[in-house]
Amino acid sequence: MNYRLLALHAHPDDESSKGAGTVARYADAGVEAVLLTATGGEAGDILNPSMDAAAVRRNLSDIRRRELEEAAAIIGFHEIVLLGYRDSGMPNTADNDHPDAFVNAAFDDVLGRVVNVVRRVRPHVVLGYDAHERYPHPDHLRIHELSLALGEAAADPDRFPEAGDPWKISKLYAPAWTVRRTRALHEAMEELGLESPFGRWMERLDELGDHGKRLTSIDVSDQIDRARAALRAHRSQVDPDGFWFQIPVETVRDAYPLEDFELLESRGVWDAAETDLFTGIQPA
Repeated sequence: MNYRLLALHAHPDDESSKGAGTVARYADAGVEAVLLTATGGEAGDILNPSMDAAAVRRNLSDIRRRELEEAAAIIGFHEIVLLGYRDSGMPNTADNDHPDAFVNAAFDDVLGRVVNVVRRVRPHVVLGYDAHERYPHPDHLRIHELSLALGEAAADPDRFPEAGDPWKISKLYAPAWTVRRTRALHEAMEELGLESPFGRWMERLDELGDHGKRLTSIDVSDQIDRARAALRAHRSQVDPDGFWFQIPVETVRDAYPLEDFELLESRGVWDAAETDLFTGIQPA
């Protein structure tokens, strides 16, 4: 039986900016990959100048759903689960107070819905979020909280019994933006005499730190173009000339063709040398 993976994300486009190359690689290898997206991204900014129009703003939720479907197909997800909550917006904005906002839903209600998905899909690996100290969006913080609560809840037959038979998740990872990746790409751009998008962060890089994190790196050399194509599918959200595309693909391949993941929970032993999120897991 094949391995299975469930990726939890807050908004449309997150699945394409966080671990897309890795999911694409696993999908190509036969892993059943399911995407769960919590919100419709209604409060997101329109960062593509060519789409900053009244008609787009009026229909942003529908547009972002179609973009999500296109991006998920490019990556190779087998299924999309939409929880249907409203984007909660950035901290201290009016969107935080909307009654349908993701952060205003009762935590146990949301957890029960995600447990239902886990018990149906029965993933060996779940991709969640870390604590997001560098980007404290309320919806991302909620995904982090759900990530940490999910393993115990899904495995407990007394929790959410209506959600199906218990399932034990083998590993919980979070896509990680690491210091080592940032430094490698920054130095590669400087060697080419090109402006690095990370220049303003370099003085603070060490204090941001990867210290103490259990990191696993996946080689996505062959999936970089595909991951970028998925991100470009989010036309209303992503500037095609912006941050994500400033570093040439060949430079990424030469300097750091890896996606990093932090292990948050595991039923087995983590190996610092592992190069596969499914290391030590027997398919079942």
